Amino acid sequence: MFTGPKQTKYKKARKGRLKKLEFKSNKLSFGNVGLKALESGLINARQIEAARKAIVRKIKRKGKIWIKIFPDISITSKPTGIRMGKGKGQFSHWAARVRGGTTLFEVTGLNFNVVFNALKAGGAKLPVRTKIFI
Repeated sequence: MFTGPKQTKYKKARKGRLKKLEFKSNKLSFGNVGLKALESGLINARQIEAARKAIVRKIKRKGKIWIKIFPDISITSKPTGIRMGKGKGQFSHWAARVRGGTTLFEVTGLNFNVVFNALKAGGAKLPVRTKIFI
Protein backbone atom coordinates (compact mmCIF):
# COMPACT_ATOMS: atom_id res chain seq x y z
CA MET A 1 0.00 0.00 0.00
CA PHE A 2 1.39 3.38 -0.95
CA THR A 3 0.51 5.61 1.97
CA GLY A 4 2.18 8.87 1.00
CA PRO A 5 5.39 10.50 -0.16
CA LYS A 6 8.68 9.43 1.40
CA GLN A 7 9.65 12.99 2.30
CA THR A 8 8.16 16.46 1.90
CA LYS A 9 9.50 19.97 2.21
CA TYR A 10 6.92 20.88 4.88
CA LYS A 11 5.14 18.62 7.38
CA LYS A 12 1.80 20.43 7.27
CA ALA A 13 0.07 21.68 4.13
CA ARG A 14 -2.42 24.52 3.84
CA LYS A 15 -6.00 23.56 3.14
CA GLY A 16 -6.53 25.53 -0.07
CA ARG A 17 -9.66 25.42 -2.23
CA LEU A 18 -10.77 22.70 -4.63
CA LYS A 19 -11.56 23.78 -8.17
CA LYS A 20 -14.64 22.35 -9.86
CA LEU A 21 -13.44 20.67 -13.07
CA GLU A 22 -10.28 19.18 -14.55
CA PHE A 23 -9.60 19.36 -18.29
CA LYS A 24 -5.98 18.13 -18.46
CA SER A 25 -6.12 14.60 -17.04
CA ASN A 26 -9.59 13.62 -18.21
CA LYS A 27 -8.54 11.26 -21.03
CA LEU A 28 -7.19 7.71 -20.99
CA SER A 29 -3.44 7.43 -21.36
CA PHE A 30 -2.66 3.77 -20.64
CA GLY A 31 -5.76 1.57 -20.37
CA ASN A 32 -8.90 0.91 -22.42
CA VAL A 33 -11.50 1.66 -19.73
CA GLY A 34 -11.21 4.23 -16.95
CA LEU A 35 -12.89 5.45 -13.77
CA LYS A 36 -13.41 9.22 -13.65
CA ALA A 37 -14.41 11.48 -10.74
CA LEU A 38 -17.50 13.57 -11.44
CA GLU A 39 -17.05 15.97 -8.51
CA SER A 40 -14.10 17.42 -6.66
CA GLY A 41 -13.03 16.26 -3.23
CA LEU A 42 -10.32 14.70 -1.07
CA ILE A 43 -9.60 10.97 -1.31
CA ASN A 44 -7.37 9.58 1.42
CA ALA A 45 -4.80 6.81 0.96
CA ARG A 46 -6.95 4.14 2.65
CA GLN A 47 -9.85 4.82 0.29
CA ILE A 48 -7.56 4.58 -2.76
CA GLU A 49 -6.18 1.28 -1.48
CA ALA A 50 -9.69 -0.08 -0.73
CA ALA A 51 -10.81 0.80 -4.27
CA ARG A 52 -7.67 -0.81 -5.75
CA LYS A 53 -8.24 -4.01 -3.77
CA ALA A 54 -11.89 -4.17 -4.87
CA ILE A 55 -10.90 -3.75 -8.54
CA VAL A 56 -8.10 -6.34 -8.31
CA ARG A 57 -10.45 -8.81 -6.59
CA LYS A 58 -13.06 -8.47 -9.35
CA ILE A 59 -10.59 -8.81 -12.24
CA LYS A 60 -9.02 -11.83 -10.47
CA ARG A 61 -5.50 -10.40 -10.88
CA LYS A 62 -5.65 -10.66 -14.67
CA GLY A 63 -5.20 -7.62 -16.89
CA LYS A 64 -3.36 -4.45 -15.89
CA ILE A 65 -4.46 -1.64 -13.60
CA TRP A 66 -3.07 1.91 -13.35
CA ILE A 67 -3.68 4.24 -10.41
CA LYS A 68 -3.55 7.80 -11.70
CA ILE A 69 -3.74 9.70 -8.38
CA PHE A 70 -1.29 9.84 -5.50
CA PRO A 71 -1.97 10.95 -1.90
CA ASP A 72 0.54 13.76 -1.44
CA ILE A 73 -1.39 16.23 0.76
CA SER A 74 -0.89 15.90 4.52
CA ILE A 75 -4.13 16.19 6.48
CA THR A 76 -4.01 17.32 10.11
CA SER A 77 -6.62 17.02 12.84
CA LYS A 78 -6.99 18.11 16.44
CA PRO A 79 -8.26 15.61 19.02
CA THR A 80 -11.83 15.86 20.24
CA GLY A 81 -12.28 17.69 23.52
CA ILE A 82 -9.52 20.22 22.78
CA ARG A 83 -10.39 23.92 22.83
CA MET A 84 -9.95 26.17 19.80
CA GLY A 85 -6.60 27.83 19.20
CA LYS A 86 -3.13 26.62 20.21
CA GLY A 87 -1.95 26.08 16.65
CA LYS A 88 -2.60 23.60 13.90
CA GLY A 89 -3.34 19.97 14.79
CA GLN A 90 -1.08 16.94 14.43
CA PHE A 91 -0.62 14.98 11.20
CA SER A 92 -3.48 12.54 10.66
CA HIS A 93 -3.26 10.95 7.17
CA TRP A 94 -2.35 11.50 3.51
CA ALA A 95 -4.91 12.50 0.89
CA ALA A 96 -5.12 13.33 -2.81
CA ARG A 97 -6.95 16.38 -4.14
CA VAL A 98 -9.28 15.33 -6.95
CA ARG A 99 -11.09 17.65 -9.32
CA GLY A 100 -14.17 16.69 -11.29
CA GLY A 101 -13.16 14.91 -14.50
CA THR A 102 -9.87 13.51 -13.17
CA THR A 103 -9.11 9.94 -14.24
CA LEU A 104 -8.63 7.85 -11.09
CA PHE A 105 -8.05 4.30 -12.38
CA GLU A 106 -7.39 2.74 -15.78
CA VAL A 107 -7.75 -0.95 -16.66
CA THR A 108 -6.82 -2.96 -19.77
CA GLY A 109 -6.50 -6.59 -20.87
CA LEU A 110 -10.00 -7.94 -20.11
CA ASN A 111 -13.46 -7.90 -21.68
CA PHE A 112 -15.70 -4.92 -21.00
CA ASN A 113 -18.23 -6.62 -18.69
CA VAL A 114 -15.57 -7.78 -16.21
CA VAL A 115 -13.86 -4.38 -16.23
CA PHE A 116 -17.20 -2.57 -15.85
CA ASN A 117 -18.14 -4.61 -12.76
CA ALA A 118 -14.66 -4.17 -11.28
CA LEU A 119 -14.63 -0.37 -11.72
CA LYS A 120 -18.19 -0.16 -10.37
CA ALA A 121 -17.07 -2.00 -7.21
CA GLY A 122 -14.00 0.24 -6.91
CA GLY A 123 -16.02 3.43 -7.39
CA ALA A 124 -18.33 2.41 -4.53
CA LYS A 125 -15.36 2.62 -2.14
CA LEU A 126 -14.61 6.27 -3.00
CA PRO A 127 -16.18 9.38 -1.37
CA VAL A 128 -16.80 11.15 -4.72
CA ARG A 129 -19.29 10.30 -7.46
CA THR A 130 -17.60 8.40 -10.30
CA LYS A 131 -18.25 7.43 -13.89
CA ILE A 132 -16.86 4.60 -16.06
CA PHE A 133 -15.72 5.79 -19.49
CA ILE A 134 -13.96 4.46 -22.59
